[in-house]
Amino acid sequence: MEGNRASWTNIALTALPAAIWGSTYAVTQQWLPPGRPLFAATVRALPVGLLMLLWLRRLPRGDWWWRSLVVGSLNIGLFYALLFFAAYRLPSGLGATLVATAPMVTMGVSWLLLGQRPARVSVAAGLVGLVGVALLVLQNGLDKPLDPVGLGAGLLAVVLSSCGFVLTRKWAPTDDVVTMTSWQLVAGGLVLLPIGLVVEGAPPSLDLPAVGALVYLGLLGSGVAYVLWFRGLAILGPTSASIIGLVNPVVGVLLGVALLGERFGPVHLVAMVLVVGSVLAAQDPVRARFSRRAPSTGERASTRGHTPALPSGAPAGKAVAWPPTPTTPSTSSSSGSDRAVSTSPGALPSAACACSVSTADSWGASAPTGAASRRR
Repeated sequence: MEGNRASWTNIALTALPAAIWGSTYAVTQQWLPPGRPLFAATVRALPVGLLMLLWLRRLPRGDWWWRSLVVGSLNIGLFYALLFFAAYRLPSGLGATLVATAPMVTMGVSWLLLGQRPARVSVAAGLVGLVGVALLVLQNGLDKPLDPVGLGAGLLAVVLSSCGFVLTRKWAPTDDVVTMTSWQLVAGGLVLLPIGLVVEGAPPSLDLPAVGALVYLGLLGSGVAYVLWFRGLAILGPTSASIIGLVNPVVGVLLGVALLGERFGPVHLVAMVLVVGSVLAAQDPVRARFSRRAPSTGERASTRGHTPALPSGAPAGKAVAWPPTPTTPSTSSSSGSDRAVSTSPGALPSAACACSVSTADSWGASAPTGAASRRR
């Protein structure tokens, strides 16, 4: 019971950042200045990363200088730039559902880099999630024309972040998850800063709602969310964590309906049921609950250990020691029959071992005087 409770707690904490990220699209379109995806990505990552680094006062060591740059670029820098670019060009629900392709991508990358072949139930859950994504994309595509550039940017963001998540797991950082998150946020922000200045120029003027949106996306959407996400990545693994990320499009669609007035119909509801069902089906507590069953009679018989046959003349109901330990031969036949045979727990059964009965009268009934000594 305690183990299941802990498992569900880990699942819920890993789902929380996915839900927060699902709000990125609606928040971006509602309150951030238009046409500035690189600025939004940089401000979302770099300030909170620097604050965390100043608080922790721990710099990377050894290989983690360049590793932080690599995974920070994949998980934060390039991912944020492409994510915000897609968010400006796509409907809120459609933009959020693109990340639902991450489970299948992550399974493939994990197989290539970690040698972890995905379980059949994980593949099935990922495919069901993709069906839900396809339904959401089709419905949102009817509301407004699809932008192929934004669609490609969103898919590329998923591929890069999946590679970054798997590399983070592969390299297994020795520092705590908060410290590692700060390194990646700073590295990703520093990658974005010069690109944003060159492409977009000076930062735009911000009103109070835009500042509030950036604070929300920075503190919750980056700081808290990535700490929880990397924690779940370490505990649950890339495949399970990426499947939990399927709650992202559900939140994106709901917020798009609530904040942006996007249409919601029966197909959206069916699609979200498929997505949520696939998330639950891939989790260990659910799989363990449905796979738990009582063994059949044949299975119980097959799992029993081999019971050796009783020696000739041993009466039923007498205890048999297995395997016997050698005893010192005695010149007296009666003393040999009266000697108790001890059991060695470390020995393994063998066809060459002889069985001995721990009572003298059972041997005396089947062998003449002195036979016990000859048997030994």
